[in-house]
Amino acid sequence: MNSAYIFGFLSAIIVVTELLVRKTVFRHLGTAVLVILITALFANLGLLPTGTSDTGGVPAYNIIFSTIAPLAIFWLLLPVNLKDVLRAGKQMISLFLFGSLATAVGVFIGMWVIDGHETIGPQFRSLGGMFVGTYSGGSVNFNALGLHYDMMKDGVLYGGAIVVDNIVTTVWMIATLAVPRALAAYWPRKPGREIADYMGDVTTGEKEDTETIHPIDLGLILALGFGSVWLSGRLAGVFPSIPSTLFLTGIALVLAQFPGISKLPGLRVLGMFAVYLFLCVIGAYCDIGALGELGSLGTSLLIFTSVTVVVHGILVYGAAFLFKINPVVASVASQANIGGGTSALALARSLGREDLVLPAILIGSLGYAVGTFLGFWVAESWLPLIG
Repeated sequence: MNSAYIFGFLSAIIVVTELLVRKTVFRHLGTAVLVILITALFANLGLLPTGTSDTGGVPAYNIIFSTIAPLAIFWLLLPVNLKDVLRAGKQMISLFLFGSLATAVGVFIGMWVIDGHETIGPQFRSLGGMFVGTYSGGSVNFNALGLHYDMMKDGVLYGGAIVVDNIVTTVWMIATLAVPRALAAYWPRKPGREIADYMGDVTTGEKEDTETIHPIDLGLILALGFGSVWLSGRLAGVFPSIPSTLFLTGIALVLAQFPGISKLPGLRVLGMFAVYLFLCVIGAYCDIGALGELGSLGTSLLIFTSVTVVVHGILVYGAAFLFKINPVVASVASQANIGGGTSALALARSLGREDLVLPAILIGSLGYAVGTFLGFWVAESWLPLIG
């Protein structure tokens, strides 16, 4: 489909979603969840391309992943208050690292449940390692492990894994939004803490996201954003062991120290619109039709990934419950594992916790370093015990 059509359609979805959240009972879902669901609906009806409909990728979606998502990170980090970040850092990092191990446990149990050696075949260990990687860090780890094990040669299995990964990631985004809201009243709290303190100030965002912006402000925001994304990419090329997201985060934090930049009007508006475009693509990648075409293999992969994520969730939320850690912190840490830093950023914002935006990005970047190593360890040491 034409990129202009896709961008126009996605923009219209965001408009409709915002209106539904402001004016109807859908306000209880929130914009982040609703934009994913509506885009997934239209994509599966054929009005938008699904992420798996073209082996070369959908150009408009590729632009959103490669450029617009990093812009969202940059713009939303500029107003961040570092003092607020320090209060959540240790708990967030601890839960994230624990969540990575929980993912490894989930993959092992999931493969055992479906008898991966029989249902998937000799590549079950490689596939398990890839899912440990992607649910600890992201698609970078998924593809790194896939390349090492030559998984691309098995097009059906590799493609099926991508389809199921996208579907489960979408469902988990909804789950991590719902859990804190559903269980906040029952969550153990430290003395002196109220439920409202745990949840943050959750609103429709209408007041916070409304700004008056001048063309000069818009030009500055765009110049800083595109320039910083370009510079972080160049630096990552010079230092390939460091993810470009870390460079982008560092640039944003340096610029945030200048009040004239951190208080530019329009940062929240453009940042959230960019996040919503990213979430639209997450919804579009939820290709139910492609899952059906995989037959029994698709069913096995769906059971495997579902078990993996459920085990991960039980362990992460269980640890947070036991140690009286804010369920929102647990959700953001878990989302950084399963969906990556940008998804975790969107989750923190949707749950009214601006102070968790930077930790979400930082632990998402940490996942790039952790995921590949953990994936290899599970594939070579854990999964051979199954078969």
